[in-house]
Amino acid sequence: MRIAHYTCSVCGAEYSESETQYVCPRDGGNLTVHLDFEHADARPNLATILENRETSIWRYLPLLPVEDPGSWNTPLRQVGCTPVYQPETLRQDLKLRQLYIKDESRNPSASFKDRASAVVTARMKMTNQEIVVAASTGNAGAATACMAASVGLRAVIFAPRTAPPAKVAQLLTFGAQVILVDGNYDQAFDLSLAASETFGWYNRNTGHNPFTAEGKKTAAFEIWEQVLRLLPAASEPLKIYIPVGDGNIISGIHKGFKDLLALGWIETLPELIGVQSEKSAAIANAFFAKTETITPVRATTLADSISVDLPRDGLRALRAARETGGHYTTVSDEEILKAIPDLGKTGIFVEPAAAAAFAGLHKDLRDGLLNPESPALVLCTGSGLKDIRAAASAVHPAPIIEPSIQALMKVIHD
Repeated sequence: MRIAHYTCSVCGAEYSESETQYVCPRDGGNLTVHLDFEHADARPNLATILENRETSIWRYLPLLPVEDPGSWNTPLRQVGCTPVYQPETLRQDLKLRQLYIKDESRNPSASFKDRASAVVTARMKMTNQEIVVAASTGNAGAATACMAASVGLRAVIFAPRTAPPAKVAQLLTFGAQVILVDGNYDQAFDLSLAASETFGWYNRNTGHNPFTAEGKKTAAFEIWEQVLRLLPAASEPLKIYIPVGDGNIISGIHKGFKDLLALGWIETLPELIGVQSEKSAAIANAFFAKTETITPVRATTLADSISVDLPRDGLRALRAARETGGHYTTVSDEEILKAIPDLGKTGIFVEPAAAAAFAGLHKDLRDGLLNPESPALVLCTGSGLKDIRAAASAVHPAPIIEPSIQALMKVIHD
């Protein structure tokens, strides 16, 4: 799909595709990609998309601002079309009428971030870029390294030295050049920007490259196909619980639903609920204060994927909740850890950031902010294998026994 123009999220200025690459040159605001839906010959055909048998984000190619990247039979071609579960026991325990869990751990690098990195990689192929750089606490970097490796591109990843070892190992295994920064994510982010400018590397950073949100919006298209289209016409609006750090996931999903609304394929937007840790709540703080001024915090949450001092896509993330009738909720690290085995008992293994979304739903239900009659979907953004230490701390350790039936009987009866 042809790009019509970019608009700045701060000042509203419009730019052509050739005028800027990453952010607004006036104020550094995030750029939103606007596709050319106005011309009849460019307008996507609903039936064609629904009949497409490809089971990846590329089934939505007519709604994306990139060309077909090819690369058949590679991980790049396997991103998206992740399953939506309806865990009956959990639904009954929570006394909800309808509960959906979308499991993004089924992506090639085991997180939601593959969506953004796949579209960024397609953009690189279009523009003949060879080296991509990104800052990450782990997931975005792993996704970038995975997608780059699958098509023979080079990836340079900056991560804070506190990144979980499993995520760093994944980066290295994918062949990325990994630079561990003796600082936090925000410092790694700033260094990656400087490296991109100094060496001319293509920058994939969340909230900096406008094509990341275009990749993440594909989750909205899938939720539309998998859930929204199947709900009764008289149903309460769907509530979607989304973990929020930098803000790019919720802003991307908002963009996807706005695209569907502009095409006339949906009549109303589902309500987007952003969930942040109490220890990394810059966007939620602004929401509660009813302001668009986002004040940095000192993030200390154990949920590393959403641990951010200064959200790089905070303004659009704030508007995503407000413009859909949604809201923000914050949860404690203790609530996040509890949510890991709660989901695990349904067969879904998640990292802390993904568990935060479910913890947010549980808290809203307890506080009366979620009507049990409303359909609710939880977006689980990453696998528990990404942070084994957190998972281990959320459960009781396994007993060690002598190899005898007597010892086994004692453990079982205890």
